[in-house]
Amino acid sequence: MSKEKKYGWVLFALCILSLFLFIGETSFHTRGEPREAVVALSMLQDGNWILPVNNGTELAFKPPLFHWLIAVFSTVTGAVTEYTSRMPSAVALAVMVLAGYVFYARRRGTEVAFLMGLITLTNFEVHRAGTNCRVDMLLSALMVLALYQLYKWGEKRLQGIPWLGVLCLSGAFLTKGPVGVLLPCLVVAVFLWIRGLNFWRIFFSFFGVVLLSCALPACWYLAAYRQGGDRFLQLVLEENVLRFLGKMSYESHINPLHYNFLTVLSGYVPYTLLALISLFFLKYKRIQSKPQEWWIRFKTYIRHMDDARLFSLLSIVVIFVFYCIPKSKRSVYLLPIYPFIAYFLAEYMIYLIRNHRKAITLFGTLVGSLSVLLFVAFIAVRCGIVPDTIFSGKHAAENIAYMHALKDISMDWKWLVVLLPLAAVYVFFKMKSTKRETPVLYAVAGMAFTLFMALDGFYQPTVLNVKSDKPVAEKIAELVPEGRLYSYRTDVYLANRTHPFTINFYLGDRIVPFDVFLPDEGYLVVGASDVEAFGEAYPDYETHLVYDSKRRSCDDHKVVRLYQFKLRKE
Repeated sequence: MSKEKKYGWVLFALCILSLFLFIGETSFHTRGEPREAVVALSMLQDGNWILPVNNGTELAFKPPLFHWLIAVFSTVTGAVTEYTSRMPSAVALAVMVLAGYVFYARRRGTEVAFLMGLITLTNFEVHRAGTNCRVDMLLSALMVLALYQLYKWGEKRLQGIPWLGVLCLSGAFLTKGPVGVLLPCLVVAVFLWIRGLNFWRIFFSFFGVVLLSCALPACWYLAAYRQGGDRFLQLVLEENVLRFLGKMSYESHINPLHYNFLTVLSGYVPYTLLALISLFFLKYKRIQSKPQEWWIRFKTYIRHMDDARLFSLLSIVVIFVFYCIPKSKRSVYLLPIYPFIAYFLAEYMIYLIRNHRKAITLFGTLVGSLSVLLFVAFIAVRCGIVPDTIFSGKHAAENIAYMHALKDISMDWKWLVVLLPLAAVYVFFKMKSTKRETPVLYAVAGMAFTLFMALDGFYQPTVLNVKSDKPVAEKIAELVPEGRLYSYRTDVYLANRTHPFTINFYLGDRIVPFDVFLPDEGYLVVGASDVEAFGEAYPDYETHLVYDSKRRSCDDHKVVRLYQFKLRKE
C-alpha cells in the first residue's frame, strides 16, 4: 500500500472517531438545531418533501437538501433524532477533509495534506459546525468540493464539462441558495484570469457551468412556487437578496466589519495560539523599500507562486472579502475558507518545526497543560471540593446545576473518554525530545483531537443536557399526550412567532401559534412573562395553570408554563 493511501485510511479512521461516535449524546439545547430538524420531521409526518410546513405555519427558510438528507437518514433508523439530524453535517465534514487530503497530497505532498486534514478536524469552528444540525457545514463542504473540481477543470484548460463540480454546485444551491454556485465559480475564474487565460473564454465557460448548476435547483424552486406562491417568492427574496443588501424586514446577524476577522481568529482555536506564540520566534527585517517596490515584489511573488498555493490563497481572500460586504455576518459564513487556512497552517507548522522548534513545543506544552487542568478541575468537582457558593448572580442556579451534573453522573466507560487527553499529553512529552519532526506535529494535533473527543463524549453532553428543554417537553407529553398545543409570544415579529423550537421538536411538531388558529379551548405553552399579556390580548379566554417547569427555556430564557384555556361562555 502506498504512503498516500496509508495516511488516507488513518485520516478516514480519525474522521469516524471524531465525528460519528458522540453526535447523538447531546440533546438539542439551542433554538437553531431543532428548527432545522423539525423540517425533516414535518417531511416524514406529512409526506411533503417540496415545501413542508412546521409549527403549523412556518416555511423552511432554506432550500431542502439538508432536510432531505436528515429525512433519509431518519427513515433508515426509524425516527428523527439528534444523531440523524447531525449526520449530514458530520458526513459533509468527513468528505471535505478526505477530499482536501487527496487534493493536496497529489499537489503539495502527503505530509502537508495529512497535517492539513488534522488541522481542519481539530479547530473549534469547523468541529462545532460538523457536529451540529445546521446547514452551514453541508453548504461549506459542497462549495469546497466544487472549488477542487473546478480547479481540476482549470488544469485541463476548461476542456469538457466538470460534471462532478456541477453536481456539487447544484447541491450547494439546494442547501442555501445561489451563493453556493456563484462564489466557487468566482474564485476559480479569478485564479484562471490571473494565470493568463483569456477573460471571455473564462466568462462564457463559467456562465455555462452556472446555468447547468441551476438546472436541478430550478426544478425544486418551480415546484415550491406552485405550492407556496407569492409567500414563497417573498421568502426567497428576503433570504437571498435583501439579506445581502441589508434590507431585510427584520434584523438578522448585523455585525461590523471587524467581526469577520475576530471570528476567524477565535474559530481557529487552538491554532490561533500557535500563530501568536510563533511571532516571538520569527526574525524580522527592517522595512527600507518604498510602497511601489512592495507592490512590484508582491506581483512577482504571485506570478511565481505554485498554482495550488495561489488557488488556496484566492479561495481565502475572495470568499472572505465577499462576506465582508453584507451587513449580515456570521462566523459560519466563513467556513469555506477554513480548509485553505488549514493548508497554509500545515505548511507553517512544518516550517516552524524545522526552523523554530521551540514555538511548536511551547504551544504543545500549553495545550497539554489545558488538558491536565480540565481533568484536575473535573476531579475537584467530582470529589466535592468546589462549593456551590463559588457561583453568584442570576445564572448561579444554572451553573450549580451544571456542576452537580458533572459530580453525580455515572461514569463507567466514560472514564476512558475523560482520560484520552491525558494519554495524548503523555505521548506528546515522549515525542517532544525526539529529533524526528513530523511525529511532534502529529502529537500536538493529537492533543487537540482527544480534547475535542473528551468534550463531545463526556463534558458537553453532561453539562448541556441540563440546559435542554427536552425534560420539559417530556413532562408536557405526559400531561397532553396527543393533539395540538398552542404558543403565545409578545417579543417577536409576527413573521417569527414559532419560537419554542426545542420543545416543539421533542413534542413531534405539535405546537402552533395561538393567534393563527384562535381555538375555543386547548393547551397553551407560554413563557411566565407572557401570561399576563395573553390575558389582556384575549380577555374572553379563561386559563388555569397545569404545569410550571420552574426552569428557563434554552430557546428564549423564559420560564416555561403549560396552561389549559377555554373560551368563556356568554
